[in-house]
Amino acid sequence: MSELRTEEYHLSMGPQHPSTHGVLRLILKLDGEVIKEAIPDMGYLHRGVEKMMENRVYIQIIPFVDRLDYLAAMNNNLAVVLPVEKLANITPPPRAEYIRVIMCELNRIASHLVWLGTFALDLGAVTPFLYCFREREPIMDLFEMAVGSRLTYNYIRYGGVASDISDEFIRDTKAFLSYFRPRIDEYEALLTENPIFLQRTKNVGIIEAKQAVAYGISGPMLRASGVRRDLRRALPYSVYDKFTFDIPTGTVGDCWDRYIVRIREMRESVKIVEQALAGLPAGGFKIKVPLNLKPLAGEAYVPTESPRGELGFYFVSHGTNKPYRMKCRAPSFCNMNILQEMLKGWKIADVVAVLGTVDVMLGEVDR
Repeated sequence: MSELRTEEYHLSMGPQHPSTHGVLRLILKLDGEVIKEAIPDMGYLHRGVEKMMENRVYIQIIPFVDRLDYLAAMNNNLAVVLPVEKLANITPPPRAEYIRVIMCELNRIASHLVWLGTFALDLGAVTPFLYCFREREPIMDLFEMAVGSRLTYNYIRYGGVASDISDEFIRDTKAFLSYFRPRIDEYEALLTENPIFLQRTKNVGIIEAKQAVAYGISGPMLRASGVRRDLRRALPYSVYDKFTFDIPTGTVGDCWDRYIVRIREMRESVKIVEQALAGLPAGGFKIKVPLNLKPLAGEAYVPTESPRGELGFYFVSHGTNKPYRMKCRAPSFCNMNILQEMLKGWKIADVVAVLGTVDVMLGEVDR
């Protein structure tokens, strides 16, 4: 009796596949439905952002980073401003620091909402997608009120922020936070204990803590594996050390843990914004910084906690009005590398769930 054998073959998933969220291509080596090897091909943008920034004066750099992670542009603004301020010995006023935190945490909530909605949609749940985008709209309204735009902001500047926030902004932000907290309970009611959702996410795509650290994973993916590291607490920047908040962590490091960590992070961001609004100091929102800024010669790197993990910009200055060298440490790029290990042994249907919990942003991958 002859043995039944299957033939290995390669399947290209993406970059047109809707679940790859951009221009990611996964080259899957399959034995039937089982994945033997998964190779991410991330080079489809080729924008050369880092080199472009090295040929711009410092004030022209900020709008570029809005487009690296366009779902968390405020966090990118802050990350690129901090090392330049360090080189130039610039200290923003206290009010500006509080405004920065408010904007970054609101943007963290908005980013997690897009992730949660699209992740649920990838798994076949339409209602959470509609709910998440319903809640994201008021945040975009707040940003439009303060900045004048809804996606890319160019708001956080060297020495402060572009404009002060109004009493109307403060009032509407407080109203949003009161409205939003029970909405998180709605998301959990739909998903957290849902049998189908549990079957698709529990014990799927496990990353052990040692493995996550070895691969340089950061952000919610790292914390979902049980590593309690959040740069807002571990290496405090801006005024994050003035606020009380928890660091949600998982235990197994599977898709479900990565989901619940982000759910809980939204709750913590609400707490931070409430504290920042309550303690918002009076005073100026920006100090005077020359348009033709020339930081001192030297180098600086300030790691920050973006919604996807450690985001930092390394600058080398020769004392001119343009950086000699600039390098972006993008969390999505580092987090993507472990996909090869996460997908081995799983089936094609699991790729969508595992990839979704990485929360990849292709704009900051192929820079």
